[in-house]
Amino acid sequence: GVDTGDASPDEGVVADLPMVDGRAVEQLTEGLISHYLPDLQRSKSALQELTQNQVVLLETLEQEITKFQECNSILDINALFSEAKHYHSKLVNIRNEMMMLHEKTSKLKVSGV
Repeated sequence: GVDTGDASPDEGVVADLPMVDGRAVEQLTEGLISHYLPDLQRSKSALQELTQNQVVLLETLEQEITKFQECNSILDINALFSEAKHYHSKLVNIRNEMMMLHEKTSKLKVSGV
């Protein structure tokens, strides 16, 4: 016989299924849950532990970054101090030269008078 195309391919399938017992569905569901639940709970606790470890790691990284920043600022301060020493010694030299010049001019004035 040629199919007329009016009938859906699923038609009649539902009618062929036996009536499903609600209690059986409940028991099957409980069985599935009890089978998968321990694994899911283990996974959950593993994920929580991982998350806590990540938080600790991030905090540690932030502390290390702060240390590096402090080190950089200390290096900058050291550079400033060495520059200050350099300029201080220059100033001392200039002052000494000025004192020498002052002495010379004083002697010249004295001898010139």
